Amino acid sequence: MMKLRQIVLGFSTLVVAASLHAAPAVGQSAPDFTLRDSSGKAVKLSDFRGRHVVLEWTNPSCPYVRKHYDSGNMPATQKEAVDKGVVWLSISSTAKSSYEYLEPAKVAAWQKERKAQPTALLLDEDGAAGKAYGARTTPHMYIVDPQGKLIYAGGIDSIPSSDPRDISKAVNYVRQGLSEALAGKPLSAAVTLPYGCSVKYES
Repeated sequence: MMKLRQIVLGFSTLVVAASLHAAPAVGQSAPDFTLRDSSGKAVKLSDFRGRHVVLEWTNPSCPYVRKHYDSGNMPATQKEAVDKGVVWLSISSTAKSSYEYLEPAKVAAWQKERKAQPTALLLDEDGAAGKAYGARTTPHMYIVDPQGKLIYAGGIDSIPSSDPRDISKAVNYVRQGLSEALAGKPLSAAVTLPYGCSVKYES
C-alpha cells in the first residue's frame, strides 16, 4: 500500500510539473527558435525544414543525463539518427544563475569526451526556447518532422530511472519514433512521460 501511495504521489508531482509550462501538442507546428551554438554561431530551427529534427534538453549535472551519456546510449542514438540524415540539436536551458550552469565550452567538452554526435549544442540561457516547448526535464526529447510539425514529445525511453542497467530493458522511444517516421509510418508512441531532473530555468 505504501508503494502504491508513493507511485500515486510521484505521478501527481509529474502532472503538476507538466502544467508549469504550456507546451505545443503533438501534431501542431513546432515553435521556431534561433539559438547560439557552443561556438557562438546562430542556429535557426526552421533552417532545417525538409529534414527530421530531434531536440534533446540536456544538463551534464543531472544523473539521468549522465546515465544515458556515460553508458554510451545517448551518443549511439545520436549517431544512428545523424547517419540517417536526421538533425540532432542538444539544448541547454540551464540559467547562468544556477549552480549547475557550465560555460558552453565545458558542456561541449563534456559531450566530446563521451563521443556525443549532435549536429549542434545550443545554449538557451534565458529559457525562452525550453519554455516554448514546455521542456521540464533533462533529458526531455522531441521529434520535428520535415514540415515543421511536432511528432514526438516525451522521454528518451520507457524506464524512468537513473540506473544504466535499465537501458537494455527499455524501449528507446526516440530510436523507435525515428525509424517509424523515416519509414513514413505514424508513431506508435507519439507522447510519453518525460523523466529526469528539472530544467534549471532562470527564476
